[in-house]
Amino acid sequence: MSNYDEHRYDDIINLPHHVSSKHPHMPALDRAAQFSPFAALTGHDAAIKETARLTDEQVELDEERKEELDRQLQEIRAHLSEHPEVTITFFVPDERKDGGSYVTVTGRVKKLDEYEGRIILEDNTIVKISMICMVKGCLNKEF
Repeated sequence: MSNYDEHRYDDIINLPHHVSSKHPHMPALDRAAQFSPFAALTGHDAAIKETARLTDEQVELDEERKEELDRQLQEIRAHLSEHPEVTITFFVPDERKDGGSYVTVTGRVKKLDEYEGRIILEDNTIVKISMICMVKGCLNKEF
């Protein structure tokens, strides 16, 4: 490095920092944001995550299992005044793509609405009867 390079800013190095009379001072965080990366493809990350999200296929129940579920629903109906506690596993279709997921809920049965084809629990959880794959009663034994 030459002697010239070492001293070329000596005339301004000790001058006070310029403060604009027209523009307000910008906070350091806002100044830094000017240089941060940006997403050229808005929504691209979300689309990739949505595509990568896995769903399950709904399992088709055989006749024997359907008869068993029907028997379990009759048992619930017979004890409806007691508000039996049940654990229900059912399929919830995905709103955005094929498939869905299996959900298990536990609660006391408030209503068995056969006209609408649903079970309503005391916490107002609604389960479509057509989506149920398993029902268990108190003490985790099947009805």
